[in-house]
Amino acid sequence: MNPGQALATFGGGCFWCTEAIFLQLTGVESVQSGYAGGTEPEPSYEAVCQGRTGHAEVVQVRYDPAIISYDTLLQVFFATHDPTTPDRQGADVGSQYRSVVLVHDDAQRAVAEQVVRRLEADQIFDAPIVTQIQALTRFWPAEAYHQNYLARNPAQPYCQAVVSPKVAKFRHRFQALLRP
Repeated sequence: MNPGQALATFGGGCFWCTEAIFLQLTGVESVQSGYAGGTEPEPSYEAVCQGRTGHAEVVQVRYDPAIISYDTLLQVFFATHDPTTPDRQGADVGSQYRSVVLVHDDAQRAVAEQVVRRLEADQIFDAPIVTQIQALTRFWPAEAYHQNYLARNPAQPYCQAVVSPKVAKFRHRFQALLRP
């Protein structure tokens, strides 16, 4: 990692959606889809989808904290998925779609916990936030065909029905944070 860069790791359901959102933020250098939070070494997409690994579909975001803060990344994360449904995002059901913030250090943990407390105090959601906050032990990159999925597969039915509408809603809400 280059000096001046930091990493953040989030699971907010299908990584195709989450990746497509974070790639559009000013200050984000790269986003990689992958797996984390489970116990099986070298997980595959098929094994993760079957719920046999304990891993969640996640994205690892490389960003410049001088341009975009971890707090802002968390605000985008919580606003672009439902953090109140355990093991589910829309029609995607299973622990691999859980809402999870995988922290890289104690400072990230403190910020993540503070953001959750703030959201709950502001009663942003109609139900309690169930997002897990846990230490990242290891990140496994997803297979190459999952990377930059929306840009490479815009006509794919899931992308048209789920990913593109979610990205459009994000773009409308967070216009000020978008890449020029």
